[in-house]
Amino acid sequence: MIQPIAFASLISVLFPATCVLCGAPGVGGRDLCAGCKAELPWNRESCIRCALPFEGPVPPGTLCGRCQKKAPPFERCITAFRYASAVPSLVVGAKFRGRLNFARLLGQCLAETVRERGLALPEVLVPVPLHPARLRERGYNQALEIARVLGRELELPVDARGCIRIVATPPQVGLDPRARRRNLRGAFALTRQPPWRRVAIMDDVVTTGTTVAELSRVFLKAGVEQVDVWAVARTS
Repeated sequence: MIQPIAFASLISVLFPATCVLCGAPGVGGRDLCAGCKAELPWNRESCIRCALPFEGPVPPGTLCGRCQKKAPPFERCITAFRYASAVPSLVVGAKFRGRLNFARLLGQCLAETVRERGLALPEVLVPVPLHPARLRERGYNQALEIARVLGRELELPVDARGCIRIVATPPQVGLDPRARRRNLRGAFALTRQPPWRRVAIMDDVVTTGTTVAELSRVFLKAGVEQVDVWAVARTS
């Protein structure tokens, strides 16, 4: 019987890591080469609360104007990238085209970002759920697939059943923030009382933050003490 470590080594020999962006050999066992990794738009200069990207360097702990006026319900948002350059094609491939190797790579990059921040980890990862009709149409939930990668990388449990989407909301694209909030009001429900104090909601892209804010309120109302948001990318 082949041992797990030996099997993983065999797989790496038969199917070596190859950069999904340029086809060069990947580094560190990832499907990403060093050059393409350096060119990705890492979201290192951003609002400490909602991860909104800033145009240039800012002092540590800086809040964006929106968060200064009204803080979101979640404690902080951590994202690996700005939604620019090659990131949209990776996200779209993972979300709509079944490219689960893209989801794996994005999860690995987000795990690297979380490690770099050195923050206390949550007790559980909760992917933003899809409505059953949308899940049947797509066949998988990209947020769950990315969360599974993070769970393995960071040794965290993933709960994909504790929260459900009970309203089949229309797409958020093109809606202003107020319409987005109306669109999502009452869209989520918990299937049981959450047994955790600290939760991280997992999504692919944070745009206005409306979806993760609504889901955060659901968990906070149920007694969770702290909700963080982890996402692959943040729009400007």
